[in-house]
Amino acid sequence: MTPSPALTRVTRGDLCAGCGACAALAPGKITMQTQAPGFLRPVQSAALSGDEERNITTACPGLGQNVIAAGRQDDPLWGPYLTMQTGHATDPSIRFAGASGGALSMILAHLVTDKVVDAVIQITAAADPVTGNQTVITTDRAGITQAAGSRYAPSAPLSDLPTQLADHPDKRFAFVGKPCDVAALRAMQERDETLKTRIPVLVSFFCAGVPSLTGAEAVLAALDTDLSTTAAFRYRGNGWPGQATATLHDGTTRTMSYHDSWGKILSKHVQHRCKICADGTGVAADIVCADAWESDADGYPLFAEQPGTSLIVARTALGAQLVQAAKIMGRIETSPFDVKTLTAIQPGQRERRRALRARLIGRRLAGKPIPQYRGLQLRKAAQQNPMMRNLKNLLGMIRRSLKA
Repeated sequence: MTPSPALTRVTRGDLCAGCGACAALAPGKITMQTQAPGFLRPVQSAALSGDEERNITTACPGLGQNVIAAGRQDDPLWGPYLTMQTGHATDPSIRFAGASGGALSMILAHLVTDKVVDAVIQITAAADPVTGNQTVITTDRAGITQAAGSRYAPSAPLSDLPTQLADHPDKRFAFVGKPCDVAALRAMQERDETLKTRIPVLVSFFCAGVPSLTGAEAVLAALDTDLSTTAAFRYRGNGWPGQATATLHDGTTRTMSYHDSWGKILSKHVQHRCKICADGTGVAADIVCADAWESDADGYPLFAEQPGTSLIVARTALGAQLVQAAKIMGRIETSPFDVKTLTAIQPGQRERRRALRARLIGRRLAGKPIPQYRGLQLRKAAQQNPMMRNLKNLLGMIRRSLKA
């Protein structure tokens, strides 16, 4: 068997995002498998055709991403968009269940209720391990609410796409995924008109990176439990920001704040590809939602529990139309939002974007492959950083790359 050049490059550079696009483009020849320390990675079992290799090379977000603003507002940190608002679901149960204000879940419910699509392809909690994820097809508000809340663990929602479409030949879908998942699917749609027709709506969220399953086990350990004694696990939601909650087999629960679970544990287990990601904000999606945190006097986000508020970004004309329709139907409430305040309430996204060009240069100087990003304004974002900070990021990346 001849190894795929695309997958070989991805593996050599530790560039895999774990989206599963390659498995979807070469079904039966590539599968996604969990590998230490708990990330999903492609495993090739047969030689690829020329078309399969070309399609993977074009779609793989580990190899690159191409963005065209096409007359939209195009912020160096936040990408192209048409409208940016804050808001929340009008259904209190969905607002409570969601990771922020439930806007994403409520918009999905709007799409299926009004028959914009027949169903949603999205991620929910797996049964085994309880810290893991599985891809599901939801067709109603109850299913969407059940899947609400962030899942800080690996997922490959594209891997089974051919089977899902074949099993439901008459359905049109909305797709919800990480920014890398959506970027891959958008690239796949550019080469496959059927995918555009079958999956007309792409939805994403701001993503700070994918932690390993080992990270989730570290959270359980900090809660003085483990996989064998835990019946269910929720990373966030049921409040804003919501607590990491382990439900034990005896029905008792143990909780940890978002600040402690994400900030002190999970963020330390994020895969390498996420640290050199140019798109943590879903620039390829139609609609993107995120946490619209309150901030303190110094501009740093506050994580005190309160009713959730979502940032709602419409990036395409279709996205803007759908958000407006959900508002008119009374399913979400929205308020104006000043994009200038986003740098304060999303410091993680801000700093990663500003540091990215220096990190990529450092990675290249260390002789490692890097993604090819086009249209993402990395130079302009880097110019927002002091020169010494960029130099520190460059040297730090060289040092880490040479040790790897």
